[in-house]
Formats: sequence, structure tokens, C-alpha cells
Amino acid sequence: MELFDNLALGFSTAFTLTNLFYCLIGTILGTAVGVLPGLGPLATIAMLLPTTFALPPVTSLIMLSGIYYGAQYGGSTTAILVNLPGESSSIVTALDGYAMARNGEAGKALATAALGSFFAGCAATLLLALFAPPLAVVALTFGPAEYFSLMVLGLVASVVLANGSVLKAVGMILLGLLLGLIGLDVNSGIPRFTFGMPQLYDGVNFVVVAMGVFGLGEIVHNLEQGEARSIISRKIGGLMPTRADLKRIVAPVLRGTFLGSALGILPGGGAMLASFAAYALEKKVSPNRAQFGKGAIEGVAAPEAANNAGAQTSFVPMLTLGIPSNPVMALMVGAMVIQGIQPGPAVLTEQPALFWGIVASMWIGNVFLVLLNLPLIGLWARMIMVPYYYLFPTILVFCAIGVFSLSNSSFDILLMVGFGLFGYLCAKLGMEPAPMLLGFIIGPMMEEYLRRALLLSRSDPMVFLQRPISATMLALAALLLVLVLLPSLQKKRAEAFQE
Repeated sequence: MELFDNLALGFSTAFTLTNLFYCLIGTILGTAVGVLPGLGPLATIAMLLPTTFALPPVTSLIMLSGIYYGAQYGGSTTAILVNLPGESSSIVTALDGYAMARNGEAGKALATAALGSFFAGCAATLLLALFAPPLAVVALTFGPAEYFSLMVLGLVASVVLANGSVLKAVGMILLGLLLGLIGLDVNSGIPRFTFGMPQLYDGVNFVVVAMGVFGLGEIVHNLEQGEARSIISRKIGGLMPTRADLKRIVAPVLRGTFLGSALGILPGGGAMLASFAAYALEKKVSPNRAQFGKGAIEGVAAPEAANNAGAQTSFVPMLTLGIPSNPVMALMVGAMVIQGIQPGPAVLTEQPALFWGIVASMWIGNVFLVLLNLPLIGLWARMIMVPYYYLFPTILVFCAIGVFSLSNSSFDILLMVGFGLFGYLCAKLGMEPAPMLLGFIIGPMMEEYLRRALLLSRSDPMVFLQRPISATMLALAALLLVLVLLPSLQKKRAEAFQE
């Protein structure tokens, strides 16, 4: 009964005209950035963060959430029609989705992606509503030592699941932790890593970092690509799958939903890992595995269900523990901090309307997305052909205005340009910047919990090993690190990412 009461509170919050409007705006923007290759929810949320300052916390988080899971829907459109995934989580959708489009089954592929995404999104949101409250109750028993160890485990797990070299991922996390230390020490007031520049006394705003690395860096990198886009020009018809098609996609959608929901919770997981894992699983277990790569409908249904389920359940650790499981959730944590909300288990007890309002808005948002994606498919298809030279200057101006509005300082714009160059270098050198953002967001929280734990234990570092939960998490982190550094496992990991 308590669940129904909570859901009633959530729907009463989400069904206000303001929240419905911003939920719709979030899903439209999310679909648009998912459709447009080169943009993504990470860069878009980073760019839109300044616009949320004036909104109530629940409204801004509903809109930002809509952008994230809306991008998973939109990404499939370009993957199917252009063979150019708008979102990284839609890469595997392109393998069979584009083949279906070339076979004259574009409508069926788009409908399968939309229906699979809708079911998975709704099911994963139900899991979020069911399991988040008990997890938050457990998290309330955590002390500073447990939180510190949990963050260490989260960072190590993000290294394991990051694409590319392990050493590069570790290096990026350390860089992020160091960037998070810039500014005045909260206890002693001593400047750290400010190089005598008073503009850095308050630290580096994470919006500047995110806009620079994921906004400017991605834009410059994409301008280099100059890929040709050839859309499937024939009329898109036959949107509804037949009964035989529905029979073929039921099991893949269920498997994708289950796998995506589980992987979405893992630190470093999220939509992209979920879609790749679901496709690999379906390729092994499907009775129609011979058709994979040639237009198998299961190859569209499973990854699309998985990436939406992963996107929804990645909110579980963020809302219950205050630990972001991926860079987009790190931005959401930042958005909550900007709004004066301390992410963690207390959100559920102190801000129930916010928590349950976000949960309820996800169901509403999924309905919006189905209504937006199928009837308006012609509009999204035309949007794909918008030339980059019209799009990117607008984004650059938007980034500059957004960063300047943070503190009316031109120094922040210069800093954003510096991080943009860094993001471009990362792309050229094959270094994934996402672990750096996780380290940057988690770093100050880790420092705070480390200090509190040492203060309570009278500076005894053994406190992290004397408390069972903390010791278990540190042991798991050490085990993961050792395993991922083993040469044999490193080779298998590289092969898995390559596949």
C-alpha cells in the first residue's frame, strides 16, 4: 500500500501543467539530440544545465531525465535510416536495423525499436520504484567509511567497464580527482592547485568541464569526420509489426529488459553496455541467429529494450546512494547539488515528492516518446539532414552564453575552451573522458567522507577495514583491479570491446 501512496504522490507531482510541459520538452530535446549524430544526452544536458537554475528542482530533473532516456529512442532512428547511430547505445541497432531498412522494412524496424523501448522503459521504471526504497533504507545505515569505500568501488568498476586501455582510464580518473580538489580547502582555507589565480578559489564549475569536454570537444572532433549521410529515401510504411513479428520479438525484448536493468545499475554501466551485451546474448541464443547482420528483427528489439532499461535503472544508485553510475548521472548529481539537494538516501525521506515525481514522470515520458517517435518519424528523418555547419555554430554560442551565465565571468569561457581542446585531444588519443568526469564529481564527496571517517576514528585508517561493509567493498574493488590487470583478462576484455 505504501508503494501505491508513493506513486500517487509522484503522479500528483508529475501531472502538474509545468512538469508535464518540461517532461515533453525533455523528451523532444532528447529525441532530437538522439537523432542528430554528433550530439548526445551528455553534451546536451551539460549545455542546458544553466537554464535549469531558475526552475524548481523536480521540474529541472524531470526535464533532464527526459533528455537522457529520450535520446535512447531518438538514437535508433538514425541507426535504422542512415546507418549512423545518433547515440553510442544505438551502434548495435544499426547492424540489423539498417539492413531491415534496405530490405524495405524500415517502418517495421522503427516500430520494433519504439515498442521495445517503451516496454523496457516502463518495466525498468517499475523496478526503480520497487527496489530503490529498500536500497535507500540500507544506505541510511552507511557511515562515512562505507560511503568512501562505495565510491572507491564505483570508480574502480568504471575503470573495468570503460572502453580502451585500463591505464588510460585510471589516469583519467586520477586527473578528475585532482581537478575536483582545485579551490580553497574547506577546513583550512588554504588554496589548492589555484596557481595564484583568484578565479579558481571557488574551484572549477563542473558545468564548465562538461561543456568543454563533451560539448566543444565533441563538436570539433565531429567536424573532422565529415561523413556522408544517405537516408533511406523510399517511403516508410508498414509501421505495425505482424503477429509473427511480435512473436519473434517478445523473448528478445524480455531478455533485453532484464539484462539492461541489471547492467544499468552497475557503476560505469548504463545504456551503451546494456545494448552491446543484449545484442551479444541474443546472437548466441536466438533460433534466427543466422539472420543477424542481415536484418534480424531480434537484433533491433533486444538492444533497444536493453538500452532503455539501462538508462532508467541507472537512476537507482544516483537517487538512493548519491553515486553516479555513468557521466550522465554525474551531471544529474551536479544538477541536484546546484538546486541545493544533497544526493543520497535522504532524498527519498526528505524530498519524497521529488523522488516519486521523477519516477512517475518516466512513465509519462515513455508515453510521450512513443507518441512522438512513430507519428513524427518523417520530421525526425528530415532533421537528420540538417547540415553541421548550421548546427554547430549555434551550439557554440549557446555553450558560451550558458557558461558566462554561471558567474558572469569571461574566465569561465576561456576555461571551457581549454577543456574543449583537452576533450578533442582525448578523442584523438583514444582516451575516454567519461571516467574523468566521474572522478571530478565524486572526488570532493570522497574527500569529505574520508575526512569524516578519519575524524570519527581519531585518524585511524584501519576504520575502513574494521567495518564489515566497508572492508567488503574495498576487497571487491581490489579484486576487480587485480582481475582487470591480469594479461589474460585484459586480452579478453579488449576482444569483448572490439566485438
